[in-house]
Amino acid sequence: MVIFPIIIIISAVFYIYYKVAILKEKSTLTQKYFNGRARSCLGAFLIAFAINQYALYLTQLSLFIGLVIFIFGVMQLIRGFKEAHHYQKEWRRLYPE
Repeated sequence: MVIFPIIIIISAVFYIYYKVAILKEKSTLTQKYFNGRARSCLGAFLIAFAINQYALYLTQLSLFIGLVIFIFGVMQLIRGFKEAHHYQKEWRRLYPE
């Protein structure tokens, strides 16, 4: 079960990267795009964390807590992808190449 800690670390690093990129960016549209990307990374982090915790302990309590965290992670992941996709389309509409 080495894959879940790797996913946890990678998604946490990308979450921090996108949050720092928001601070550097001056355009509101790009900030919202980065926020959507950060939200999807947070969702991936929560999903991997929930699966990893259940795989480690295998108890009924960790299953219930893991399911709650997993559901929140899926919600964050879906909303993040939708936000990032929306703002990416808006950027392409405003700045055609």
